[in-house]
Amino acid sequence: MGKKGKKEKKGRGAEKTAAKMEKKASKRSRKEEEDLEALIAHFQTLDAKKTQVTETPCPPPSPRLNASLSVHPEKDELILFGGEYFNGQKTFVYNDLYVYNTRKNTWTSVDIPGPPPRRCAHQAVVVPQGGGQLWVFGGEFASPDGEQFYHYRDLWVLHLATRTWEQVRSTGGPSGRSGHRMVAWKRQLVLFGGFHESTRDYIYYNDVYTFSLDSFTWSKLSPAGPGPTPRSGCLMTVTPQGSIAIYGGYSKQRVKKDVDRGTQHSDMFLLKSEGGEGKWVWTRINPSGIKPTPRSGFSVAVAPNQQTLLFGGVCDEEEEESLDGMFFNDLYFFDATRNRWFAGQLKGPKAEKKKRRRGKAEECGAGSEQEPGPAGAPEPVEVVKEVVTEDGTVVTIKQVLMSPGPGGRPPPEAEDEAEDGASEPGCPSAEPCPRSSAMLAVRHGLLYVYGGMFEAGDRQVTLSDLHCLDLHKMDAWKTLVDMDPETQEWLEESDSEEDSSSSEGAAAGDEDSGGDEED
Repeated sequence: MGKKGKKEKKGRGAEKTAAKMEKKASKRSRKEEEDLEALIAHFQTLDAKKTQVTETPCPPPSPRLNASLSVHPEKDELILFGGEYFNGQKTFVYNDLYVYNTRKNTWTSVDIPGPPPRRCAHQAVVVPQGGGQLWVFGGEFASPDGEQFYHYRDLWVLHLATRTWEQVRSTGGPSGRSGHRMVAWKRQLVLFGGFHESTRDYIYYNDVYTFSLDSFTWSKLSPAGPGPTPRSGCLMTVTPQGSIAIYGGYSKQRVKKDVDRGTQHSDMFLLKSEGGEGKWVWTRINPSGIKPTPRSGFSVAVAPNQQTLLFGGVCDEEEEESLDGMFFNDLYFFDATRNRWFAGQLKGPKAEKKKRRRGKAEECGAGSEQEPGPAGAPEPVEVVKEVVTEDGTVVTIKQVLMSPGPGGRPPPEAEDEAEDGASEPGCPSAEPCPRSSAMLAVRHGLLYVYGGMFEAGDRQVTLSDLHCLDLHKMDAWKTLVDMDPETQEWLEESDSEEDSSSSEGAAAGDEDSGGDEED
């Protein structure tokens, strides 16, 4: 009896201790969230000082990733909103709005009273109603030290005709999240997945919500059939047949204390509406053709002929103490009508794809500084890499990278094509360097790629370049805005500098935080 009583008492003691620790962690997490809410409120107070719409011609926006780039439904304009930038010490989060005129190759900064709070990793969808509306949901705000996150669950609409922001308040919507995906389907917005992260835990989602653009109400769907596992950062697109396709994405799970394992998904599903209102069904599909190699952080846009385009990303190899990965700048097309993937191949002289290995600080024209061989044409270099997918299949990635011409310069015709851009490209190749989390948009059959990031050793390089590719010709990339990554400011970690003036650093969303003019 005595031993049994002691064991029970010990068990109850352990439970009490665990409960106390959980309570403390919960209070600490809530305190951190309150701190971020106060910081966000401070920024909104600053934004409230804007009383009228101002449009100012400006240079290209500062470097950023995880912003949104949307096509105006009636004008030759691309709309850039939000995003983030990290300079080695501080994280900057934005809520500025830029408009890029695709015909004039000009940028305009648009200040509108009452904008959404600063955010990144949100979703933005354009619909044609009322002269064009830009709908924005969710996203996250990061503390200046990048250690704390606040996930939004708000819904906003930018009325493009009147240049006014409006917050749409409706109950029953998704929880706060970022990395989700959202598309316009008929007269609804359809939202899938995403994740929520705090200092103590994280959760990934695979839920589906619809928002009616007529009644302004949210509905949570309960589709039948086996659907995707929880994930963020996936491909989500509406097919010509009216279904919604989901491909890939990323998630992680805890394998033991303080150790997480990430998964780069490569499965694909269709979400179909089955006649009756609110009745939806998941179906897993296995398209044929040349599929994208496993990756995360890729970018998506709708190409001509209702094909879906996938660009770039990073393939991570995660170890307990390190993270190694390879960045991409290749293109893939998904044709839902034929249920087939295609690799995008350029017809011009720069048809070879390039990769960027984490830890290599090479220039954006990878290999352009190499010495050519002593005689004849330089020999191609074959790169072979094996990647294990989520279902255990070993995928071999094999690419043949061609060396540059004599002196490391591109062929003359490539230079002629590059001169059509607004500025002289800084790299021998006008194609975008390998990257993840870039912003994509397609207008009149032209693909625009802006910004994103890659890593070189311990340094994160955030990009602000702009490239264009004619998807009908598929001949060669053109550089519209160039950037030399070597000129970007990078500050080494310093606790004293991080702690000082933290709110000032995070509030610098309207300043030139890209550090393009300082080394």
